[in-house]
Amino acid sequence: MTAPSIEDLLRELTPQVLSTLVRRHGQFEACEDAVQEAVLAATVQWPAEGVPDNPRGWLVTVASRRLIDQMRSDQARRERETAKATEVEPGDVPDTDDTLVLLFLCCHPTLTAASQTALTLRAVGGLTTAEIARAFLVPEATMAARISRAKQRIKAVGSSFSLPDGAEREERLQVVLHVLYLIFNEGYTASSGSELHRADLAREAIRLTRMVHAQLPEDGEVTGLLALMLLTHARRETRTTAAGDLVPLDEQDRTKWDRGLIDEGLELVKTSLAGPALGPYQLQAAIAATHADAATAEETNWPQVHALYLILERIAPNPMVTLNRAIALAETEGAPAGLSLLSTLDGDERMAGHHRLLSVRAHLLEKIGDTAGAYDHYRRAAKATASIAEQRYLESRAGRVRT
Repeated sequence: MTAPSIEDLLRELTPQVLSTLVRRHGQFEACEDAVQEAVLAATVQWPAEGVPDNPRGWLVTVASRRLIDQMRSDQARRERETAKATEVEPGDVPDTDDTLVLLFLCCHPTLTAASQTALTLRAVGGLTTAEIARAFLVPEATMAARISRAKQRIKAVGSSFSLPDGAEREERLQVVLHVLYLIFNEGYTASSGSELHRADLAREAIRLTRMVHAQLPEDGEVTGLLALMLLTHARRETRTTAAGDLVPLDEQDRTKWDRGLIDEGLELVKTSLAGPALGPYQLQAAIAATHADAATAEETNWPQVHALYLILERIAPNPMVTLNRAIALAETEGAPAGLSLLSTLDGDERMAGHHRLLSVRAHLLEKIGDTAGAYDHYRRAAKATASIAEQRYLESRAGRVRT
């Protein structure tokens, strides 16, 4: 097995192994440390010695032994912990995947919403602290402290390792869905690095969302989120050239979109919109479906897209929603209308210097013939993003308007 394949396997198995240890020992932070040590050992040994027949069992065994050693090193608890701890062999590892239970545990109600999201991204999604910090637009040190406090809080409250019921499940579900949405977004458009996307994260988000959907098939927002992911992921192969350069939506070869994912996503959208309530993920999925329905960019039903963004902006106001509505408005009423709407975001601190706002404004300035303004904004947008693929694209756009 190649190194990238081993990395993908470890990303898939890590939350499963952590779930097994937490269920067995109930010490979240200590279990996570032990699992990370086991994963590190696997990254060293497996490429040289080969992947074991039961890789999950191997990881559970190694992590359990690390945890037992840690328990035994604590003199104050030696007798109590040693009495509980037993060696685990691969054959003793249960076949059940407790990742969903771990997902809900990370969204414990005693944690703040931000801590719930950060902890889940770290423990279940496998994102680094730096990646999570960028997602929340906070310093890495701040995020590291937040995650550490969340682990300590989970340990202090002694939460049982089981799925919650009733109102508590619904409350945690909203955070779970937001976390999965963030994981997918990081996979679909990586916040930094040479690659535009990280397919491993996108696939993991889809896998986890399918798991939640299997548990809650009647929930419209769960169905909508899964549909949104599938319809978006269907475009992955056409978003970059062979050299890794970004290809915008209106220039993508739609014949190469994954038809199987699109068909599944469209059916899920119909199902989600048939329910009595309407949520932000259902609306975003409906927007993605509108794009998927268009055989060419010119055939896109922009008035429908704009109408959906208007509803979304009303029920879940967010500067990114307004920014996307400005794009749709420019397509229906002209670039000046889009620029006018963008100006309402200039006072929003969350958008100050954001590369998306700069790049959209550059695009609309280019449309009205303000090449100097477009050039300036494309260059500023390129400097504001940590994604090398996006930097190259924005620099190329700047070069094009200057010539």
